[in-house]
Amino acid sequence: MPATSLVQALPYDAEADLPALISQVEARFAESQPQLDAFLPEPGRFERLRRDAEELLKRFPLPAARPPLFGALLGVKDIFHVDGFPTRAGADLPPELFAGPEADMVTRLKAAGALIIGKTVSTEFAYFEPGPTRNPHNPAHTPGGSSSGSAAAIAAGLAHIATGTQTVGSVIRPAAYCGVIGYKPSFGRVSTRGLVAFSPSADHVGLFTPDMATLQRSAPVIVDGWQPFSAIEPPRLAVPEGPYLRQARALSAFERQLERLEQAGYHIKGVELFDDIDAIDACHLDLIAAELAWQHRHCFAQYSQRYRPRTAALIRQGQRVTARRLAECRRHQGQLRARLHKSMTEAGVDLWLCPAAQDVAPRGLAVTGSPVMNMPWTHAGLPALSLPAGPGALGLPLGMQLVARFGADEPLLAWARKIEPALRRWPED
Repeated sequence: MPATSLVQALPYDAEADLPALISQVEARFAESQPQLDAFLPEPGRFERLRRDAEELLKRFPLPAARPPLFGALLGVKDIFHVDGFPTRAGADLPPELFAGPEADMVTRLKAAGALIIGKTVSTEFAYFEPGPTRNPHNPAHTPGGSSSGSAAAIAAGLAHIATGTQTVGSVIRPAAYCGVIGYKPSFGRVSTRGLVAFSPSADHVGLFTPDMATLQRSAPVIVDGWQPFSAIEPPRLAVPEGPYLRQARALSAFERQLERLEQAGYHIKGVELFDDIDAIDACHLDLIAAELAWQHRHCFAQYSQRYRPRTAALIRQGQRVTARRLAECRRHQGQLRARLHKSMTEAGVDLWLCPAAQDVAPRGLAVTGSPVMNMPWTHAGLPALSLPAGPGALGLPLGMQLVARFGADEPLLAWARKIEPALRRWPED
């Protein structure tokens, strides 16, 4: 681990002494936040947090009656509306433009006992223009985007849970870069009400946690219609071979990850998939560009000079997408989902395994890394999860992406809980 690492674990403990926990995190915050910039500034943050904790303790004095996330510290990506906090969406525009009622997801987490530690940094409108956040494993590297602050906050032990959004790869990729758990539910299983929308046909909301145990406590709170699932039989695993997989650069490390799973008793097959990956990617980019342009049609007309270059370029690209092409891309989402389900049935596959990102986090803060390993799964709306999968170049973390059938979020998390220990037990390279 690099000498500059700011990584610390903060596992959730339902029986933790809440005032002592807040003092512990306050000390970590003072040490880490100036270097990481994971959170937006908030004067009196910990005084407010202590008041919130006192109120929570008064509401639930008896441990046996406490909700499932009692006292969990929650970071909220600054693309969600939260009562009492402005929403800036990583942009240099008047925050009143984005005011709105609190996000459903945030309200649910608060009702389950979570305490908001603050708003986490987002890239501009959840696209590629980076914020100031640095990677806790090595602050000279990006934490990924667009949920940069949320992933970094979990890795640095500044929160138990953090919210994220993914329109291409903005949960799975930063989770991999920061060495934490990232979960993108099936499209539509978590409400996006109260979100500053990017592309309503592709926007997913998700979670970051330090471990699967915390994720399994959190997911039932936000996912509609959650049903308990016991992972009795091991999943049937497959790797999507072909041009999609060849986009990854750390393939030798991925092969070692697969070997560890095989040593743990899992059988893994290869299945040819995504021979048309370039067309899938182009379709998804046209879809999100067109919908972003529509979402910003009024603001961009008035404030175009205050949008950063890459965001402005995508909006202008979206303005050129025809209505016919947009309709075609929306239909393609369902067609790809059906095609993937057919492939899984024919090959006898429960979970796809693939790299969560092309490689470790790139050096520098000018870019947030490529989301190409996440693109097709997001386009099809399938549930995906990134598990820490050992070190890559420079000792920076890698992630393995697990993808299940649409709607199979419960099996995905149950199987990931079984798989996680095998991936975490890696030999030193």
